[in-house]
Amino acid sequence: MLYDPRAMEINDVYRLLIAIVIPRPIAFVSTRSRDGRLNLAPFSYFVPVSSKPAYVAITFTHRPDDPKDTLRNIRETGEYVINVVSEPLLGPMSQTAGEWPEGVNEFEIAGLTPRPSHVVQPPGVAESPAHLECRFEREVTLGNGTMVFGEVIAVEVDDAMYTNERIDAMKLKSVGRLAGEFYSLMREVVKSPRAKAERRGTGTEDG
Repeated sequence: MLYDPRAMEINDVYRLLIAIVIPRPIAFVSTRSRDGRLNLAPFSYFVPVSSKPAYVAITFTHRPDDPKDTLRNIRETGEYVINVVSEPLLGPMSQTAGEWPEGVNEFEIAGLTPRPSHVVQPPGVAESPAHLECRFEREVTLGNGTMVFGEVIAVEVDDAMYTNERIDAMKLKSVGRLAGEFYSLMREVVKSPRAKAERRGTGTEDG
């Protein structure tokens, strides 16, 4: 079947993209408003951008007259925490995804525990196995999305997530976002070695 996104309704394009671009990592973002209220919400338009400095990006779909609490808090305070969603957090995370009124504390709704961060003011989710403490860098608007870039200024990973001094995906058990109300779980990891090739004129391996 052939689609022309330019001729489709926006909701249909959205459903098409999220059904194809799978699984997507989930940024479970905790923020604090300027007056101290906590907020917690998941976003699956999430990607690492750079390693030095360490940047990650999250895209928020537009709500011009009523920006999401997470985006508003990031703009106001410049700080946030991205918490990894492991399998035990799937249910609680889904609870926070509701369109709750402004000012509602999703930590309480989901029965999750705020934990003090090391560098930023917003707390992380104590039940999460890994946390990225971020500082707002800039935002870019494209189409109906606002992509927020943040510098990762502190990372904490539960010691139990390691095997041979490396983070073990089968221990982390991150949940991936699919379409609708569906998610993917970490059940198998396969290894496929990359081809070793030299870049022309450099003598270095491609990669």
